[in-house]
Amino acid sequence: MAGPLNGIRILEVGGIGPAPFAAMMLADNGAEVIRVQRPGSEVSRTDVLGRSRRIVELDLKAIEGIAALRLLARDADGLVEGFRPGTMERLGIGPAALLEANPRLVFGRMTGWGQTGPLAQAAGHDINYIALSGALHAIGRPQSNPTPPLALVGDFGGGGMYLAFAMTAALLHARRTGQGQVVDCAMAEGASLLMAAFYGLQAQGEWQAQRGQNVLDGAAHFYDAYETADGKHVAIGAIEPQFYRELLKRLYIGDPAFEAQMDRASWPALKEKIAAVFKTRTRDEWCALLEGTDACFAPVMSMAEAPAHAHMAARGAFAAVDGVVQPAPGPRYSATPLAPARPSVPAPDLNWIPR
Repeated sequence: MAGPLNGIRILEVGGIGPAPFAAMMLADNGAEVIRVQRPGSEVSRTDVLGRSRRIVELDLKAIEGIAALRLLARDADGLVEGFRPGTMERLGIGPAALLEANPRLVFGRMTGWGQTGPLAQAAGHDINYIALSGALHAIGRPQSNPTPPLALVGDFGGGGMYLAFAMTAALLHARRTGQGQVVDCAMAEGASLLMAAFYGLQAQGEWQAQRGQNVLDGAAHFYDAYETADGKHVAIGAIEPQFYRELLKRLYIGDPAFEAQMDRASWPALKEKIAAVFKTRTRDEWCALLEGTDACFAPVMSMAEAPAHAHMAARGAFAAVDGVVQPAPGPRYSATPLAPARPSVPAPDLNWIPR
């Protein structure tokens, strides 16, 4: 084992989406994660979120399975689960029961709406949770419906990554004080937290409620993606004046209309002009001209292309685990480097688990 969480043991009660992502991050950073799943469940090499675990099969609807999980929890530092509120309590393995036997346990709970509140028991998915946060309303083109940003904002940013941070913070507290606790992570609130900077801009009067009217939502001609001559795309983010000047210089744009960079009224016309420029060359030709400069440029890569990009390859940003290409563990630590991701493996029995 390697990484800054080496020596930490986490139980993961098997689920989908954000809770496994949080467990993956903890495992990537060195924690020993024991995934508890139903007997007969498949361990798939293509389940990227399920990597780097030891798998224990327990029937949590049977007395023997509950007893085994209680035993595991007595010697664990943390537990992660993503069921509806009350499910773990009904099984007899809720936080009250497990913390009584192990007072230093950090019990991480991942839900969409949270453990309490009017919506706590309602079903939902990423799109529903980010709808309440203000995030979904802000994403999309003008005069169009809001655009779901994959499941990045709710499930993974405002969910799994939020929970992984919270677990690490609570584990530090438990190590210092011996006191465990319950961590109630709601994706609706995590997504709201991701919007903190934009709520600040709104308070300053610098954010328009209508989609597609702001610097960072695609309205500005200097912050958007453009199609190239070969039907591919490039991304431009030249916000600062010096970077904007560099972009115009390298695009050979001398039109004085571009001098009024922050004149919102001129953005639509300037966007049409700059779009016409990018259509004159292929994506690779623009890379040769702009990549690595201060023009704030990058080619828009597909998931098939991204791992082979020279910068991503040089950094080892992707890895092949059992033949499946996937993002490599991160971030990078100078004193506690991370081990490579590895396939999950079934545990032969429970005898090896207690420390």
